[in-house]
Amino acid sequence: MSKTSSFVRGRRLVLALACTAAVTAPMGAQAQAAWPAAKPIRFVVPFAAGSATDQVARAFGQKVAESLGATVVVENKPGANGMLGAAEVAKAAPDGYTLLIGTNSTNAALKSLVKNLPYDQDTAFAPVAYLGQVPLIVAVNNEVPVRTLKDLVDLAKGKPAGHITFASASTSQLVSSEMLASMAGIKMTNIPFKSGPDAMTNLIGGQVMMFTADFAVTVPQVRAGKIRGLAVTSMKRSAAVPDLPTVNEALGLKDYELIAYFAAFAPAGTPAEVVARLNAAFNAGAAAKDVQDRFANIGFITEPGTPAALAERTKVETAKWARVIREAKIEIQ
Repeated sequence: MSKTSSFVRGRRLVLALACTAAVTAPMGAQAQAAWPAAKPIRFVVPFAAGSATDQVARAFGQKVAESLGATVVVENKPGANGMLGAAEVAKAAPDGYTLLIGTNSTNAALKSLVKNLPYDQDTAFAPVAYLGQVPLIVAVNNEVPVRTLKDLVDLAKGKPAGHITFASASTSQLVSSEMLASMAGIKMTNIPFKSGPDAMTNLIGGQVMMFTADFAVTVPQVRAGKIRGLAVTSMKRSAAVPDLPTVNEALGLKDYELIAYFAAFAPAGTPAEVVARLNAAFNAGAAAKDVQDRFANIGFITEPGTPAALAERTKVETAKWARVIREAKIEIQ
């Protein structure tokens, strides 16, 4: 082969590579700019289908999909008080396609309840958007011979320690009950379940005596007469169940309060511009009248805000739950 032929072929190869680079670079830039068109956005719900977190995730998922022109898929990953689902998101790629629909169970309390979390709760997530909050209802099986929360406390005091059994399937359900027992000066026995709906089935069936859970799980059963509501865990009565007193009213306390909240988190390192677009989409959902109307009957109050506001709220809640768990002497797992 002549030197001239080799030179010509070499120039052709260089030109071909240059053309390829010129075409590939814009395509890569377009792929990045195309978010979230490349694939569906996953909302990982760390609790079971039918739970309050699941209902909130599906309602907001529809709104986020509409706002971004994207496909949103809700996946339930229940187990270990939400730890399994949270761990999956913590380890996911920070590309805006995997989000945790978390609660104060997963993003504030677990740090104080589990010795060896499989992720660092303080650094594993990028706060995206605060969605809203809801109180819990203290409820009992209809066969339990009490009409009020004070009756339940008196019953517990008149029986051997641990006679009253209560169900729990999340950190908020566990801590709310243990905090109630601690402040009322009684001992109860925790019966753990994998999901809120499962715990509710066992409450209705009489396998457990008491269950403190969010309105989404309890209100329909209270209204249907399948269980007896005794009190709400907020500082004020709820318009959704105005006849139920607060725990403070029922027992003459001042400082009992436990609110479940819901928020969206992405894996740490998710680009700020992606977080900003997600935040705007979630806030639009929180402000939507149909979302507010849908959840009004279960006491859910939406509250749009910034990622920075969620970060600060999470910090405050983490400290609060650490104190509550310590004071209630809840055993670390």
